[in-house]
Amino acid sequence: MDWDNFRDERKLYGRPFVVAHRGAPTLEPENTLRSFFTALVQGADALETYLRFTADDELILFHDPTLDRMTEGSGLVREHTLAQIRALRTRKPNGALVHEPVPTLAELIAATGGQTPLLLELKDPLFLQERYARKLVETLTQGNVLRRAALVSFEFAHVAAVRRVQPDIPVGLITVKNPFPRPGAQLLGPIWPLICLNPAYAWLAHRMGSIVAPLDPAPAARLRYYMALQVDAVLADEPGLVLARMLEPLRD
Repeated sequence: MDWDNFRDERKLYGRPFVVAHRGAPTLEPENTLRSFFTALVQGADALETYLRFTADDELILFHDPTLDRMTEGSGLVREHTLAQIRALRTRKPNGALVHEPVPTLAELIAATGGQTPLLLELKDPLFLQERYARKLVETLTQGNVLRRAALVSFEFAHVAAVRRVQPDIPVGLITVKNPFPRPGAQLLGPIWPLICLNPAYAWLAHRMGSIVAPLDPAPAARLRYYMALQVDAVLADEPGLVLARMLEPLRD
């Protein structure tokens, strides 16, 4: 599935796609290969993760600006080399440290054979600079996933900067404030109360040709509502649970 034909694939599936939020973070260290593989085994349709640059300009999958919460290290990610970060143990949900390294984007692409759709959130302001935006485009091109990767950010300028380098790449906006779809964003991730505030959100977005995936990593309680609104995808910390709940009406 490419993001270009996402809407057509969505119609064939007859349900929203399940996008694994950080992999399977309730079971494994978030954003690690083990976490992503667990999510795929549970049936996730796509993987969501975060991009940051190390001190030696390597693209890693890491949410926070600092190492403290998710590893045994401390300090800014940007102040550590890839080798230094990979030497650190990561934390499971219960806080236990395990030898599961922080992966690079290239490693995730290789591990999934370039066949799994990726939703990549740009966390690093360095993407505003052309050479860093180009580094991302080159990594996606070399991995042959340029059509299977979509970029999103809370800062639309970050994805717009990458799109100036590669105009064909799908880009989107995450928001916690705007209850109306933003023109020019192919993917829209409004925090879930905005969907409740404006039930016409998905309809309006679809009129613009955009994809809607509410910012809601624990969507189980709202699945029937989302399906009634015909959202295109749901995030999930527990993709297996969400997929099972989503298929329940089909079994009735």
